[in-house]
Amino acid sequence: MIASLHVDSLTLSRGARRLFEPRSLRVEAGEAVMLSGDNGVGKTSFLRAVAGFFRPDAGTVGFAGADGGALDPEEARADHLHLAGHHDGLKAQRRAGEEFAFWADWLGGGSADRAAAIETFDLGPLLGLDVRVLSAGQRRRLALARLRAAPRPLWLLDEPLSPLDARWRGLMAAEMTAHLARGGLILAAAHDPLPIACRVAELVL
Repeated sequence: MIASLHVDSLTLSRGARRLFEPRSLRVEAGEAVMLSGDNGVGKTSFLRAVAGFFRPDAGTVGFAGADGGALDPEEARADHLHLAGHHDGLKAQRRAGEEFAFWADWLGGGSADRAAAIETFDLGPLLGLDVRVLSAGQRRRLALARLRAAPRPLWLLDEPLSPLDARWRGLMAAEMTAHLARGGLILAAAHDPLPIACRVAELVL
């Protein structure tokens, strides 16, 4: 299980343009870190590099267990982290229930965790509807429910509160707080302050 994330001198490019100055950070169990910076600086790309979708130009991304020993990056990414992107990654032609079941199966979520996710995010009234008819906030709730349906220690969140209303922002704040209390880790890219105590790491062009 991931107990710490280590990013050392990470550098990324988009085409011929370097996105940000080399950046190092640590996230430990029970800690939240918010990535900040101007539009286009590379906050989403940073998260995707941590998740293994982008190969950095330079620098390293590593994960460690509770004993401080290094974890295999492929195993850590496959089994111990969630990436909840700015785009929800939902198939519009599927029923919401089918989409939820697909992701829960893919991520290895158990029946009790699935039931808790449906109740927490009030998905019951949505499961029989096509994803394409859901509002932006409903789609985000469906996407974020993966965090409860298949618990994993490291949450990589890209603008997690957009486009949630005040009620669901409060719910997400409670979920994030509970996740940290269980020893989870959160690395989130956001423009507005997160509704929880966190450390801010700025990316600079």
